[in-house]
Amino acid sequence: MPPPSDRPSLDPLTTGAVGLAVVAVSSSGPLIAYAAAPALAIAFWRNLLAVAVLSPFSLARRRAEFRRLTVGAGRREGLFCVLSGVALAAHFATWVPSAQLTSVAAATALGATQPIWQGLIARAQGRRLPLVVWIGVAVAAGGAVIATGADVGVSGKAVVGDLLAVTGGIFAAVYTAFGERARASISTTTYTTICYGICALILLVVCLLGGVRLVGFDPRTWLAILALVAGAQLLGHSMFNYALHKISATTVSVLILLEVPGAALLGWAWLGQLPRPYALLGMALLLVGVAVVVLGGARAGRRVTPPTPLPADPAPLDG
Repeated sequence: MPPPSDRPSLDPLTTGAVGLAVVAVSSSGPLIAYAAAPALAIAFWRNLLAVAVLSPFSLARRRAEFRRLTVGAGRREGLFCVLSGVALAAHFATWVPSAQLTSVAAATALGATQPIWQGLIARAQGRRLPLVVWIGVAVAAGGAVIATGADVGVSGKAVVGDLLAVTGGIFAAVYTAFGERARASISTTTYTTICYGICALILLVVCLLGGVRLVGFDPRTWLAILALVAGAQLLGHSMFNYALHKISATTVSVLILLEVPGAALLGWAWLGQLPRPYALLGMALLLVGVAVVVLGGARAGRRVTPPTPLPADPAPLDG
């Protein structure tokens, strides 16, 4: 990926995309709770329908780019897209069941360890993250744990759920890391079409093997799924994927934690779920941690050099 010093400076469009993404992904939890369908089925449909929306535009406008990913050096970028889709499916397949085996609070908090794994991945890639970024990651992750009121279980079933939740956080970090590499030279639309398509295919196999019901839902549930496609998937994940061209994967993974207070506010306004007092403290710490990572990372960005430079993506936001 190109060194941060070679990336375009953070512009209002990218800032707006990140803000929109945070609001959009914040709707995910309340909508999943509202929908009367298995969580893995919801994950499958949100990816498949997103591909159905993106494919006509990507095939019409990015046909040459798709062809480039199948020959020569382009296969490497195509492989990053595929691996990102595999990691996203693995995230859904591990984190979603964790919420059924342990408490939702514990699953959410343990899944919020994603920025820690993201930082370790960056370190393994040869990037030296400044101490201030590690401090911000720790504060943000700790705030997420407090905000969700994590109560890690002690039963065998809960322990399995806790391990699955941590694994889900790891796969979320891997998904973002591969996305960062792919977005260095591939447009948002092409990347998300391939990534979501691979994810949907894998989730379909998982659902069929696990006997997960995929149809027969009531109209209210289908409306919730469509809202997830439009919001959390197309405006949420896709906008974060767009931002990966100008913001590091570590920073994006920390920004995703803003989903915690966002979901809490939506849950309060829509479902009447009033946050507990300690949750407000956790959200405040989370916001402080995010600010530390964003500001500290931006200040030290020009001194961080990734291992394998790739050409920058000249394409504007198109999906």
